Amino acid sequence: MRIRTTARMAVLVLLAAPLATGAGAATAASGTTTGTTDVSGPVPEQTAGGTYRPVYHHSVPDHWKNDPQRPIWVDGELRYHYLYNPDYDEKVGTSWRLTTSTDGVVFRDQGVAAPKATNANYDLWSGSTVVDHQNTAGYGAGAVIMLTTQMDHPTPEEIADASGPQAQFLWYSTDGGRTFRPDGDQPVMANEGRAHFRDPKVVWDEERGRWVALVAEADRVSFWTSPDLKDWDRVSEYVRDDLGMIECPDLFPVRADDGSLHWVLGISANGYLTGDPATYAYWTGDFDGETFTPDAHDPQWLDHGFDWYGAVTWEDPDAPLDRRYAIGWMNSWAYPYTTPTWETDGFNGTDSIVREIQLAASDDPSGYSLVSRPISALDDHATSTTTLGDVVVPSGDPVVLDEQGAAYRIETTVSRGAAENVGLQLRRSVDGTRHADVGAFFGEEPFSYLNRGGTSHPDASGEKLESQAPLTGGSSTGASGEVRLTVLVDRTTVEVFVDDGREVHSSQVFAEPDDVGIALYAAGGTAVFQDLTITRFADVNRPPARLLADFEGDALPSGWSVTGGLAGLAPVVSDLPGQAGHRVLDTFSGSDAATGVVTSAPFVVDRRWLRFRIGGGNHPLGVEPATSVNLLLDGQPVRTATGDDDATMRLVEWDLADLAGRTVQLQVLDDSTTDWGHLMVDHVTLSD
Repeated sequence: MRIRTTARMAVLVLLAAPLATGAGAATAASGTTTGTTDVSGPVPEQTAGGTYRPVYHHSVPDHWKNDPQRPIWVDGELRYHYLYNPDYDEKVGTSWRLTTSTDGVVFRDQGVAAPKATNANYDLWSGSTVVDHQNTAGYGAGAVIMLTTQMDHPTPEEIADASGPQAQFLWYSTDGGRTFRPDGDQPVMANEGRAHFRDPKVVWDEERGRWVALVAEADRVSFWTSPDLKDWDRVSEYVRDDLGMIECPDLFPVRADDGSLHWVLGISANGYLTGDPATYAYWTGDFDGETFTPDAHDPQWLDHGFDWYGAVTWEDPDAPLDRRYAIGWMNSWAYPYTTPTWETDGFNGTDSIVREIQLAASDDPSGYSLVSRPISALDDHATSTTTLGDVVVPSGDPVVLDEQGAAYRIETTVSRGAAENVGLQLRRSVDGTRHADVGAFFGEEPFSYLNRGGTSHPDASGEKLESQAPLTGGSSTGASGEVRLTVLVDRTTVEVFVDDGREVHSSQVFAEPDDVGIALYAAGGTAVFQDLTITRFADVNRPPARLLADFEGDALPSGWSVTGGLAGLAPVVSDLPGQAGHRVLDTFSGSDAATGVVTSAPFVVDRRWLRFRIGGGNHPLGVEPATSVNLLLDGQPVRTATGDDDATMRLVEWDLADLAGRTVQLQVLDDSTTDWGHLMVDHVTLSD
């Protein structure tokens, strides 16, 4: 998906609107709210010293993020790239930024992996990465290959409004996806006149020994095959002209709970045209290597809320056919720039919790449905659990709990008895006039809902207030009327998993920071909230990566010094295997006869890992004359690395846990005048 033009002025107008605080008795048309008026659009003011940074959800460290890119597993670690705009909110255009995780809950920022404006095609939009284990593309076994949408040689005017012709381009990484280089400026999938042609999703077809790619083309998904990720043949298409703009396709095999194997085709789509969500639509069916055949015409939806877009799924390596993970961008192109986080915390972009998804037999016409639950590793970060047992709630005024909070998980099975409407008020104000409502309505056609109309939210139109989904699972539609609710509340988001994830609602909710109450309600009869449990989690935020030097400027970074024959040294334009960006630091300086020392400005070790790329001479420190990169503590080397007597830039990773809090410097030492008597250094980053 491409990033739209910044609508800064519209946001400023919306932020300036007054916040309604009325406590009227009006209800939504569905009858599901509990005595609140719509507190429309405007985002709230922040209290002094407060933050809207989520506690246990991933968010961009600064500026902007939108689409997740399907994560990959490298060396047992999840490598998750996403679209990132470092120039928000002044300029359009996205890079790919990398964050890593070992459990899908704690993410550690690694900085930009593929910068925009690296080649003639300017910024990078959505695509996907694969690990090329068999070296089909020729960059080495285990290289990470990216297919991404870029504009094909856009003009300055097309860059400014992101209107250039879309095509698919190949980038590659030899360091596990930490940094990427473009494979030239020419597309591997040319546009051929299509207005919309983007978001390539690449999968390996094990049965046929080739790659398959899906590309979104507005009202259809095209299917392509390739032996080497470079030469592609268009083989089929799946056309749907009833779902609005189709973006971010997905394709995977999965085994159902009855043991049968199925293929799933997913897309992000604008279901508002048909009264459906604008999230992740999917079909179960069959894929023969070229053509997808759905089991049923109508799609199912993996989320019924307003803010789960551009979602991606990936395999669980321990059970690749039985369980997958999923993550979505918690925002909507209906109001992408409206958030209190930008004014208070300098960022705009939060993801959903990572989900575990499985395929289960169901009453859907296809016979099967995906079910979701929050990733189980979230429990490992719980700091407290409060068990309230069974809470009886009579019809009438809500029962206000002593428990409060802005970030937690609440779980319960609600036995409605004769009640027609049951649920929870979340992020409730002290006077009860503001809250978001989560619950179930048991009319002729029972449904679950998430209603954010009673508190602040991003939708100025007032149309996207209550999401609904039919109650289809368990005993929720039977005589007992039980419904299982698992609700994740964080500072700007609410996610509701109904009946063990048969239906899910994910939406942004911008409650006042001091609105932290919780209440239970029932209408038309007494309900029992069974096994009510509230769990709080540790703050999982980690410091963002710190780029110490990318050597992309005309001079060395501020504070770096040069001695000896290297005086006047500056980064040079190069095209070395494995380098990041356009330039590197190269001590060749005209010949191997040049010697000297390049030293960084002092820096404090406030993150665990120092990573950089190095090529050139293999002349270790201690065997003079040396060519080595050294980490200096009090002027003495405590880490050292050399090249391999070649021009390939390889990744060096130093664990600095033992140096935490100490002040150090990076030194590039070139004393050698023999062959390969120089070093190339690039992309020095400090990160967790």
